[in-house]
Amino acid sequence: MSQVFKRAMQLLIGTDEPLFYEVRATNETSQKNLKKSQNRPFKKLTERELIQLESDIGALIFGEIPHGHRREFFNLDPNTWIWYDESTEIYTRKHKSITIRYEIHNNGILKVQEGARYCFIEGQELNNFVMATQLYYERVCRNVYQRQPNVALVGVYQ
Repeated sequence: MSQVFKRAMQLLIGTDEPLFYEVRATNETSQKNLKKSQNRPFKKLTERELIQLESDIGALIFGEIPHGHRREFFNLDPNTWIWYDESTEIYTRKHKSITIRYEIHNNGILKVQEGARYCFIEGQELNNFVMATQLYYERVCRNVYQRQPNVALVGVYQ
């Protein structure tokens, strides 16, 4: 298993490593997910809790989450973004999930999917990714860290 995937799973499953941030939960989903933190109001949030808060915001960038779905979208580190989607088919009750990792390289953004599918994104997919990450950054700055984002206009890539 790759180091990045191990790190992503560790953050999704949990860790108790504290970070030096104090954050106030701002939406209902985040508040439900942070009962542990709210029971210890003078302690710092863990890295996992911060990523969960960010992921809750990231999941909503792409619209309302359908009933029976779970969506995650977050920035793992300066060069890695994670998209995770899981759902259960209504009639067959078959569970399916997909994890996509986006790696930022000097020569482009590499999309890594299950089944050893690797490709650099381009065209509309690249434009959508850039817009989603910019929206994520703005919303996370405002709603999680209570900071005004340093927003620069991001050009559309061709």
